[in-house]
Amino acid sequence: MTQKTNNQRAWFLVLPVLALVAFSSIIPMITVVNYSFQDSFGGNEFFWVGLEWYRELLQSERLWDALGRQLLFSSIILLIEIPLGILIALSMPKKGWMASLCLVLMALPLLIPYNVVGTIWQVFARADIGLLGRAISDLGLSYNYAQNAFDAWVTVIVMDVWHWTSLVALLSYAGLRSIPNAYYQAAEIDQASRWAVFRYIELPKMSGVLIIAVLLRFMDSFMIYTEPFVLTGGGPGNATTFLSIDLVKMALGQFDLGPAAAFSLMYFLVILLISYVFYTVMISADNDGTAR
Repeated sequence: MTQKTNNQRAWFLVLPVLALVAFSSIIPMITVVNYSFQDSFGGNEFFWVGLEWYRELLQSERLWDALGRQLLFSSIILLIEIPLGILIALSMPKKGWMASLCLVLMALPLLIPYNVVGTIWQVFARADIGLLGRAISDLGLSYNYAQNAFDAWVTVIVMDVWHWTSLVALLSYAGLRSIPNAYYQAAEIDQASRWAVFRYIELPKMSGVLIIAVLLRFMDSFMIYTEPFVLTGGGPGNATTFLSIDLVKMALGQFDLGPAAAFSLMYFLVILLISYVFYTVMISADNDGTAR
């Protein structure tokens, strides 16, 4: 009997990808880590400060306020977009030219660049010339996202829902289309209600794509920058100054490279930790449901 040997030469095909990842991710991250332990007074001269920036940031109300706003925003986005995306997917036709048309229309918001989305809503929501802002003002309601913090929050949330609910809907639709017709036929024979079909057939079968949708929307909403920056600039005051906007202000506006580097690493670790918790909890729930 001849012993089968493993061919390891296929790893050479992966080397270009590993080199690209190292060049685009690992090396810049090492540079950021280096900056986070140093201070600079100009002239490209750096001085070792150790963990000073991390201690300073952990004691800063500015960081915790921005983190609170960010968590609140991401929570609201998930609570709105996930159920809304599932509802839209359930309402879309399953086949025919109408299904193709719906898929194209749902994909259109995803094709618009982030800065263009912010500019569209900046004009659309203006109280003097914007269609939305003028319509709200004509109804006798006080609305000005540039001066009122609540109006700014509502506008940013509606803008994100308009931009990204399509992603959840498309993922949910793909999950629904993967369900064999035999499940629906069995439910029809058993005279199951529409809610029972959704609860015991569609929702479990969509769990895989919903995990992806939740993780993608959480990470993207937690890192949101361009749209609220273009729309409100982080204002009024600091009402919509999320972590990403605060980080850019620190790095480019104030040019505090050391604190900004420490801030960005803490930002990265928070996203990584919360995403891991999300993934673990949802995978565990999915496995429990499959076991039952």
